[in-house]
Amino acid sequence: MKTIFQTIKELKNETNNENLISKLDYLEDSFKKLRTKTGLKGLVRKKKLRKVLRDIEYENELQKLQIELIKLQNWAYENKKRIMIIFEGRDAAGKGGAIKRFTEHLNPRKYRVVALPKPTEIETGQFYFQRYFKHLPNPGEIVFFDRSWYNRAIVEPVFGFCNKEQYEKFMMEVPEMEHALIDDGIIMIKFWFSISKETQKMRFNERLKNPLKQWKLSPVDKQAQEMWDKITHYKEEMFSKTHTSYSPWIIVNSNDKKTARLESIRYVLSQIPYEGKNKATVSLHPDPDVVQRYHRKNLQID
Repeated sequence: MKTIFQTIKELKNETNNENLISKLDYLEDSFKKLRTKTGLKGLVRKKKLRKVLRDIEYENELQKLQIELIKLQNWAYENKKRIMIIFEGRDAAGKGGAIKRFTEHLNPRKYRVVALPKPTEIETGQFYFQRYFKHLPNPGEIVFFDRSWYNRAIVEPVFGFCNKEQYEKFMMEVPEMEHALIDDGIIMIKFWFSISKETQKMRFNERLKNPLKQWKLSPVDKQAQEMWDKITHYKEEMFSKTHTSYSPWIIVNSNDKKTARLESIRYVLSQIPYEGKNKATVSLHPDPDVVQRYHRKNLQID
């Protein structure tokens, strides 16, 4: 009995029609993808064929990019580089999922994820940046900040966790502070994961229905939709006062989580001159429709 692949091979040998050969090549490639772990999972779950193939392509692309991240991590460790990557964005924008894909195969001894809880009573009385400075990268280390000192730029003023004087003092100090860190040799990348109001609402509803994700919902999250416009105001203020040539904001369209993960990884790889970069088997040029530097004239989905 002939296999599908033998039949496709015979059909390709029997024709000179380039269009037909191209379609047969696509069919052969699709069947190969369906034989993978991701493909079989998708078929068992009765997903649409197009979605199964898209998931397979995503997994393949992600794996190639993660190989490059390992190269980058080794380069940073061997050359004692300090790298910090800040992930900011509205609630449910996909920051945590992106960080998970960044770190999935990295050496845990050479990176840290920092996601600080609300400040203690002692920390509240300290210099604002003090509790964050404790977590800055050491030589040879990458640190991923799941939210950062920019809590004071948006979350705190929106929900009344700081006063006007504290807010204005922070906005004045942060560009100088970041300039000092970069001047000291720290490689800093600031991401803003951007989603539409409709997408945020849909993701909140998914979390409510899924018992494995309900822990992600906090009292602040529940007010996010009501406070949308107020958050937008403070977000724009943050961009206008803290987007600088040496520390720019990088906007990631994260309405599609998987695309956002791939393109944000691609952006980081494109910015750092790690060893072995020229041998990459995957594109290191981020899609400008997904990832772009902040500009006042840019139209943003949030």
